[in-house]
Amino acid sequence: MGMIDDSRPIFVQIAELIENDIVDGTLAEEAQVPSTNEFAAFHRINPATAAKGVNVLVDSGILYKRRGIGMFVATGARAKLVARRTEQFFEQYVRPLTVEARKLGISPQELGGMIARAAGAAEKEAVQ
Repeated sequence: MGMIDDSRPIFVQIAELIENDIVDGTLAEEAQVPSTNEFAAFHRINPATAAKGVNVLVDSGILYKRRGIGMFVATGARAKLVARRTEQFFEQYVRPLTVEARKLGISPQELGGMIARAAGAAEKEAVQ
């Protein structure tokens, strides 16, 4: 689990930490999520704040509540998160990248080559 910082609302960060664990497979679909009291104790935050973060994910269908038992990861949650994050990735990184490439006269083929070169370098760094 990542750490909380002061740059954004804590409840949003709690939701993102859970999402990250779902996306990377740390939390499997239908797995039980730590309780809001466990989140609160671990991150030294108010349990109401932790609950607000969890409830954001309940409202979006990522988690569901089993009465008297706890919170669980919904079936299909990972695919839903990956689809949403892929679209965010496109809007946040790919679109601005292609706009800048066009300004610089970089063709789509050249841009693809640059991305492949960067991916290769990142792969080498990950192996080391």
